[in-house]
Amino acid sequence: MIRIISLGAVLIFASFNTALAETPLTYDRINLSVSAGESVENDILKAVLFAQQEGNDAARLAREVNHDISRAVKQAKRVAGVKVQTLEYSTSPIYRNQSITGWRVRQSIRLESRDAASLSKIIGSLQEHFGVSNISYALSPEGRKTIEDKLIARAISRFKQRAALISNEMEQSGYRLVQMNINGSGISSRPVQMRAMAMALKGAPSPTLEAGSQRVVVNINGTIELKP
Repeated sequence: MIRIISLGAVLIFASFNTALAETPLTYDRINLSVSAGESVENDILKAVLFAQQEGNDAARLAREVNHDISRAVKQAKRVAGVKVQTLEYSTSPIYRNQSITGWRVRQSIRLESRDAASLSKIIGSLQEHFGVSNISYALSPEGRKTIEDKLIARAISRFKQRAALISNEMEQSGYRLVQMNINGSGISSRPVQMRAMAMALKGAPSPTLEAGSQRVVVNINGTIELKP
């Protein structure tokens, strides 16, 4: 009997064998997760203050708010190491019985400094004409990078130790790294318990602030392949 194999079948079989040859064999792969963390002192104080006026003359209110903001910017800029940024500006109607009875003009300003004592004094001096909507501490980008670099090195060392332990316990000669993902914990800030303070706090003392610390964590997820 003569057996006839079509050309198409030969090509399909050849393609299948080629695909198998090109596909690397994956076995004895293990996923690992390790982390390294450390508590570090916050080194930046941020404060958001706002000037607000209400009345019937929107143009006059805008001038008063602009004057207060301009004065605050100049005062803050005179202090070394303080960063100043003006934020949102709004004019909104005030309603009573579904009718407009006046206007509210508001603008915010953000102050930022590594010197908490100096910034606290500025906040205290501005409280007569400004409200304080938020005060928080944060870790600076430079400080975060320094601690994350140290934690990455520590986490990688733990990863290697754990991979070697697994390889030894599985009675294999070693391992090869297949992939690794490194993730930081992200930037966060610690709010100070001092929000939405009332305006016109004439003679109010400067707020007492404590920086505190936050925990920075680096997580590593990776895959290793054991060597026979």
